Amino acid sequence: MTDTTLSRPKAGGTALPVLGTISVCHLLNDLIQSLLPAIYPILKGGFDLSFAQIGLLTLTYQITASLLQPIIGLATDRRPAPYSLTIGMGASLVGLVTLAFAPNYAALLIGATLLGFGSSVFHPEASRIARLASGGAHGLAQSLFQVGGNAGSALGPLLAAYIILPRGQESLSWFALAALGGMALLTGIGRWYARSDHARPVRRGAAVRHPGLTRGQVNRALAVLMVLILSKYVYLACLTSYYTFFLMERFALAPDSAQLCLFVFLAAVAAGTIIGGPVGDRIGRKTVIWISILGILPFTLLLPHVGLTATVALSAVIGLALASAFPAIIVYAQELMPGRVGMVSGLFFGLAFGIGGMAAAGLGVLADWKGIGFVFQACSVVPLLGLFAALLPNVSPHKEP
Repeated sequence: MTDTTLSRPKAGGTALPVLGTISVCHLLNDLIQSLLPAIYPILKGGFDLSFAQIGLLTLTYQITASLLQPIIGLATDRRPAPYSLTIGMGASLVGLVTLAFAPNYAALLIGATLLGFGSSVFHPEASRIARLASGGAHGLAQSLFQVGGNAGSALGPLLAAYIILPRGQESLSWFALAALGGMALLTGIGRWYARSDHARPVRRGAAVRHPGLTRGQVNRALAVLMVLILSKYVYLACLTSYYTFFLMERFALAPDSAQLCLFVFLAAVAAGTIIGGPVGDRIGRKTVIWISILGILPFTLLLPHVGLTATVALSAVIGLALASAFPAIIVYAQELMPGRVGMVSGLFFGLAFGIGGMAAAGLGVLADWKGIGFVFQACSVVPLLGLFAALLPNVSPHKEP
């Protein structure tokens, strides 16, 4: 990517080439990240892992990401690091190769840790760049950015089913080419960011929170958003980590068929992500958050009790609705604290990973004890936490300097 490929950010205008590029990079990043859960059937058989060990592997990856993301976001709020994205993708590349040639469970944990580190660097800075390139259409920009990630997450299981599962663990290393391509694109993004007026520390005295809200209101709203993230990602952890095992056990599906069903769910998640941001721009982010989380409750309650076709259809509806909440939550949180975009983005992306990791570990233990079917029934009531959305204040968009 050359300097002429990406124009300087213009006041009041959306830098579509930048948004498109950062979305593609998000696709490559999350495709790489999604290969870890996609190859769980190989790892479970090859290393004789229990469900609890699979959960610990997910926990290791996601806790690494969740603990570092807000720290990295806050650091880059204070001192921008335009080329940090390339470094993060490089860490993911090393993690991918480590997983491909891991001789034992300890090496798998190291590979998962490196993947988590790469993700922790990528998400807060990439989310900031999407906002800078938005031209004020923050929800649309966040949706475009996130749909790249969700598309990558959906492609991971599909590619794993057709490339990795038939050829074995070492074929995971072929995806290092995707990481190398991402590093090249992110170097161009870093060059654009370095030349922009935004690649400078936040000036002293800049507004940290929304001017229309008190510190207490902001803190309470952030706490409510965290509860909603808890609801969303506990249920997502159930589906992304254990949906294939649920289908294989309940309907006697082969692993590749179960992976295709997982792809349907993750593709619906990608579609929902596109919807959530622009709809939030139009009707209000609070409304989108309320509907998308609480609204899936009837479908989650039905899913453990229906046939295969209905299960796949319900999972698609759930993924579509549930995913629309996250762009709205991220932009809503950024509006609460406009002077801390990197920290807020890192906090919520990190919280998503952390909750997902802890939920995956806990649900793995529960699955070993009570069975996969029980896990899906227990998680079906989690969307009730969407009722907390009623406590969110109405927040008007904050015009950035």
